[in-house]
Amino acid sequence: MEDVGTERAASAAAPVSFSAVTRALVKLLRLFPHLRGFDRYDEFIVEHVYGTPILVTPSVFNPKRMRTGEFFVSQLDSSRIGPEAEVLDMGTGSGVCAVFAARHARRVVAVDINASAVRCARINALINRAEGTVDVRHGDLFEPIVGERFDLILFNPPFKTGEARNDRDRAWRANGLGERFAEGLHRHLKPGGTALLLLSTFGDAQVFLGPLRRGGHGISPLAERRYFGEHLTLYGVTAGNTTGAA
Repeated sequence: MEDVGTERAASAAAPVSFSAVTRALVKLLRLFPHLRGFDRYDEFIVEHVYGTPILVTPSVFNPKRMRTGEFFVSQLDSSRIGPEAEVLDMGTGSGVCAVFAARHARRVVAVDINASAVRCARINALINRAEGTVDVRHGDLFEPIVGERFDLILFNPPFKTGEARNDRDRAWRANGLGERFAEGLHRHLKPGGTALLLLSTFGDAQVFLGPLRRGGHGISPLAERRYFGEHLTLYGVTAGNTTGAA
């Protein structure tokens, strides 16, 4: 009996593995979204991203609370955006990437399928005195820029596959987006142009990387950031297959 008691005591004193704690806390965050600020997702709020004021309106993806937008803009500087560059910010959301890109580029076109995000991005361009550089348009993926080409395309896509339930959910999930992005990329990148694609472990990266590889596009990881429960990777993509280019 003493041996059994000793064994139980040792088992109780054994440390819980870090991976087990991580999984438990991630599950807790998903069950109680207010712990990550999701309960304030549909409020009007001004975030400061590296000192830049960004208004976030209801149904629009928050670049700071969700972390991806803040990480993305940290990678947008003069080494990637030249003074004569024409930039497309696809799925612009609050317009945070468009605002930061406008500090270096000659012209920025920002696109979003959510009409509320389009209005929000226009306000942020005005707030940050970038309205002369940033042209915000409403539409799905490449539809608003037919016949136009860019030196740099920025894309922070929905990470989940599935039918979006509402405008807010469009920032999180979509169907067939990886294939459509890969298929249209060569028609909208200038020769020598690059796309920056941000992916997260919250979704399946192969939904985007698979179609790009099959289309012959070049893919290389450029930067990454590890957060608690999430790993972000920024990929550089160059156009491969030019068949059917306009």
